Amino acid sequence: MERRLAAIMDADVVGYSRLIRSDEDGTLAALKSLLTDLIGPKIAEHHGRVVKFMGDGVLAEFASVVEAVRAAAEMQQALAERNEVLPKGQRIEFRVGVNLGDVVIDGDDIHGDGVNVAARLEGLAEPGGVCVSAAVYDQVRDRIELPFEDLGEQRVKNIDRPVRIWRWVRDTVASSPSVDQMPLPERPSIVVLPFNNMSRDPEQEYFSDGITEDIITDLSKASGLFVVARNSAFVYKEKTFSVPHVCRELGVKFAVEGSIRKAGDRVRVTAQLIDGTSGGHLWAERYDRDLTDIFEVQDDITQQIVAALKVRLSEAEKSLIVEGGTKDVNAHDLFLRGRELILGLKRDREMFDQSTTCFRRAIEIDPSYAAAYAGLGMAYILDYQNHWTDAPERSLDQADRFTAQAIARDEQDPFAHYVAAMVAMFMRDYERWAHEADRALLLNPNYAPALNMRGTVHIYTGEPAKAIPMIERAIRLDPISRQQHVHFLGTAYFVAGDYETAAALFRDRIALNPTTDLSRAFLASALGHLGKLDEAGEVWRELKEINTRYSPVEHIGRLPFRDPSDAEKFTVGLRKAGLVQ
Repeated sequence: MERRLAAIMDADVVGYSRLIRSDEDGTLAALKSLLTDLIGPKIAEHHGRVVKFMGDGVLAEFASVVEAVRAAAEMQQALAERNEVLPKGQRIEFRVGVNLGDVVIDGDDIHGDGVNVAARLEGLAEPGGVCVSAAVYDQVRDRIELPFEDLGEQRVKNIDRPVRIWRWVRDTVASSPSVDQMPLPERPSIVVLPFNNMSRDPEQEYFSDGITEDIITDLSKASGLFVVARNSAFVYKEKTFSVPHVCRELGVKFAVEGSIRKAGDRVRVTAQLIDGTSGGHLWAERYDRDLTDIFEVQDDITQQIVAALKVRLSEAEKSLIVEGGTKDVNAHDLFLRGRELILGLKRDREMFDQSTTCFRRAIEIDPSYAAAYAGLGMAYILDYQNHWTDAPERSLDQADRFTAQAIARDEQDPFAHYVAAMVAMFMRDYERWAHEADRALLLNPNYAPALNMRGTVHIYTGEPAKAIPMIERAIRLDPISRQQHVHFLGTAYFVAGDYETAAALFRDRIALNPTTDLSRAFLASALGHLGKLDEAGEVWRELKEINTRYSPVEHIGRLPFRDPSDAEKFTVGLRKAGLVQ
């Protein structure tokens, strides 16, 4: 094999899938224009060679490291200037990584670790930014007038050794429209990133995910902390990232990351608390223990983080963190497997059967394990919604029975109360719905799904003004799941009669979830109230293309409005738009 030393540039479009979903033809045309009119010429100007265009990116090599970095910086600057005059939805941004390494020549293509590291550097860069390896920085620092920030050594996917990374610093990166700059909460704020599964068996992924979620749940019980929800933390799973960038993106100051290696009856857990501003470590520990000690390890990690952040726990919060659950490691393992299944993307009869089997086996081992009963309740709610079993109409009663058993065994389990609130919602038991959601939040003040649940009670009982701050807080705790919450926020404004704000939120939801019929129906009604009949008609046509069987009568009938006059606002808006009789 022929080899040579080269400077490699890897560039990739930020949010390519989102751009394609929004406007496929426009995105492809704009990207082709950028690659041929700006990026390709810029690489050639600095004596580089385009190895290949890759749909949403480009791979290039340079004989000179200095020229490669200059090309990357000038390319990003030109793209930023272009984006300034474009509407936000039409902007195309790139991340760029530059590495100096040995490459294998394969005709016109190149391969090898030198290319792989460049790709990992690209994944760590901010939108509009450039990350370079230490080898590149050492070559250019005295030869080029560009400021760089040391991000330290980072572990990157499929590369055995840590990589020292430097980030090009420029003001326009910090104000990139693709990164939400959220103000820090007044309380100490933290994200627990998914712990890496270091076991040789990929089937152990559920275990590392489960321990991560348990730590998130325990920290969330501290009212003095702001803890990012699981959904938003797990979006970084198996992705290359820098902790400072994640903290800026989620609007928190601290992050926890770690790894878990499970082998037989032994487990090794590493964990570190990182300051997202400086990247410095505030605390780190490695635990080599018997598997039966995993509960003590989780408790110690939580206590050490709380102590490092100087958060005071009430006596009730201390007991909530260390008490509850099961002490049987096998029952806990089965619960983790079942929970991983019901939280996953796969939603079908097989998932239902596998998850309920796990929960039932956990209960056989420890009949007092409340969370396993709550897991069964959640699985049966999913069946009630999706009709997998032969008698889904009986599944809501099953869910009710299991959640009652869970609460009877552990009244302090917030998950059990959340599932009970879901049962009460489907039963239209408004008092119990509110009580169970309140109880879940009392036990876990950072529980984003319970906040959204409590907000929906206010919507459907005619108190939309009370719903708005709760749903907004749920979005702040779980920004990645915003598309799930923003519909309810729009509904709150709709019921309150603020149709302009409601319409804006429903449009936002449609942009986040282009196939939604629910938000389109409410948007069409809001536009009817506003007298925007042409736009309402266009939205209605889109809805009918997505769901040819859509029935507004069935739709509004399923929603648990206590006051029929609130539900009638939906139908009135459609009538005003001339969409229904």
